[in-house]
Amino acid sequence: MKCESLAVWKRACRLSCSIYELTSDIKDYGFRDQITRSGLSIPSNIAEGEERESGKEKARFLNYSQGSAAELITQIFIGIEIGYIRKEEGLLLIQETREILAILSKLAKLKKQIK
Repeated sequence: MKCESLAVWKRACRLSCSIYELTSDIKDYGFRDQITRSGLSIPSNIAEGEERESGKEKARFLNYSQGSAAELITQIFIGIEIGYIRKEEGLLLIQETREILAILSKLAKLKKQIK
């Protein structure tokens, strides 16, 4: 797979694993399902986009990943506020997600320029 050479994909995979580990004891299955899906969508959309032919298509899937990252940040904030996620852990995950989001933004701009 082409995505395996991307550092951002590797980071997003690790982030997704961290979300699964962090939320494994949460009994609110709806919340846990939603936050893990958001985390899983980030590397999944990167991977799907990298297999597309055009730069425009690749950028579109990176944009989907960005949306999932923003969704994940929101859910982590909510998890902190309602006591599901310890603040220290949550803030570290938010920082990592923001860094991934910034990389995705730059990468999407580059991909759009490729025909």
